Amino acid sequence: MTPEELSAAIRAALTAAVEAGELTVEVPAEIRVERPKQKGHGDWTSNLSMQLAKPAGMKPREVAAILAERLGATEGIASLEIAGPGFINITLDAASAGALAQAIVEAGADYGRNDAMAGHVVNLEFISANPTGPLHIGHTRWAALGDSMRRLLTAAGASVTAEYYINDAGAQMDTFGASVLARAKGEPIPEGGYPGAYVDELAQTALAARPDLLELPAEEALATARQLGYEAQLADIRSTLEDFGVFFDVWFSEQTLHAGGAVDSAITRLREQGHVDDRDGAVWLRTTDFGDDKDRVLIRTDGVPTYFAADAAYYLSKKDRGFPEKIYLLGADHHGYVSRLKAIAACAGDDPETNIEIRIGQLVNLGGAKLSKRAGNIIELRDLVSWIGTDAVRYSLARYPADSPISLDGEELRKQTNDNPVFYVQYAHARTANVARLAAEDGVDRSAGFDPGLLSDPAEATLLAALGDFPRIVAHAAELREPHRVARYLEDLAGHFHKWYDTCRVRPRSDEETTDLHRTRLWLNDATRQVLANGLDLLGVSAPERM
Repeated sequence: MTPEELSAAIRAALTAAVEAGELTVEVPAEIRVERPKQKGHGDWTSNLSMQLAKPAGMKPREVAAILAERLGATEGIASLEIAGPGFINITLDAASAGALAQAIVEAGADYGRNDAMAGHVVNLEFISANPTGPLHIGHTRWAALGDSMRRLLTAAGASVTAEYYINDAGAQMDTFGASVLARAKGEPIPEGGYPGAYVDELAQTALAARPDLLELPAEEALATARQLGYEAQLADIRSTLEDFGVFFDVWFSEQTLHAGGAVDSAITRLREQGHVDDRDGAVWLRTTDFGDDKDRVLIRTDGVPTYFAADAAYYLSKKDRGFPEKIYLLGADHHGYVSRLKAIAACAGDDPETNIEIRIGQLVNLGGAKLSKRAGNIIELRDLVSWIGTDAVRYSLARYPADSPISLDGEELRKQTNDNPVFYVQYAHARTANVARLAAEDGVDRSAGFDPGLLSDPAEATLLAALGDFPRIVAHAAELREPHRVARYLEDLAGHFHKWYDTCRVRPRSDEETTDLHRTRLWLNDATRQVLANGLDLLGVSAPERM
């Protein structure tokens, strides 16, 4: 019996009680079961009785007694216990619990996927680094977390568009262009410009594309160097992310907001909403009406739009493109953006509590990392991957909450020991694959027999319960935008598998015949392999067959 099937059984019991007049409540559309926090409290537990007590006008334990009486007749349930204030603790019989192994293997890559967030249409924006230099360790955290969030939300049934906002307008692009042109001329970087060997590389790329670059009039040469340098740097960013396993559905250029009149249109729309003032020769958005600490300038006194004006236009663009939910993943230095972005949403007529969500990622300290030779003062994403490996970097960054600063030891992440979490989980997957290979050599064919009632060892019960919890973990992690819950689950699952492996043999000993117990255990082994692979995929981490 899967958790979904058990939830359906509880719902059927509740429906029957309501129809019989035993309870006067509305039957929830969705009923969830969870793993008990303590051993000995059954395989699954439900707090439904406590949810229904008030509308039913009864004590939670009275509601639980009504549900338990009907639920006790359900095939596959061995026992029920009403505990504490009204929890219903459920123990499945071995055959019902063991049937999950076959269900997981047959579901394959779809096991764990659910519809908890079905109907949600989400624009997920992350990284959005300026195209003026290579990606560094700060961007790496959001690359790992943002892509894992995309995978999680999709697995939970949401429609997700991953978007990268290219900050390719404004004074920093002129400074960038001047830096590229200076290096093309063999001159020093201008004051306030971009240093680093990568600028030399961009200059050579620009010269290769336009051999006449240095012969152009000054203004045209600057514009050309800026554009060619920008294109080359953006291509480097895209290829770096793709090598890291991160892909975007949309690369949105800030330039298009200005060139297409979206900034002017946004200001007009916000003015029509009654939130724009003309004061002191500038144009202002009254964001203080919605909790911001001060009003924000949209158009300066010199007639030039501010970055904030582009932010407002960009938000409206997302709204116009049909995204009711907009998630922004921002760096540690962007705390001040939270209130102003929420104010933009409110000024645009949206609900800042439901239509926009802003997550701030904290800093990462990676011991042993070397500064980039190309960029000089940063730790590049490419260098991290070359040094530690994509899997170790992605897993290590995904296993901590985004809002917690973390310190990692690069040399420890390179080690293949059980103290290294990513190795520990990947090794468990490789071990399941090895068990399957050796079992096949011994002639153990799982299709020749499956008797779930044979999976009665306590280690098997524990492993099956952990496997059954995976869909709930996926749904909960997606709802909370917390990929680290998947990582910590995988580590627990790996531990349960290793204990089961030490206790229960899949392969017959040399003097034994192959029995249905061996075949059934192979189903459980392969179910574990599938869940480990599915969980690692949600984190963008590979599931090796051999290590």
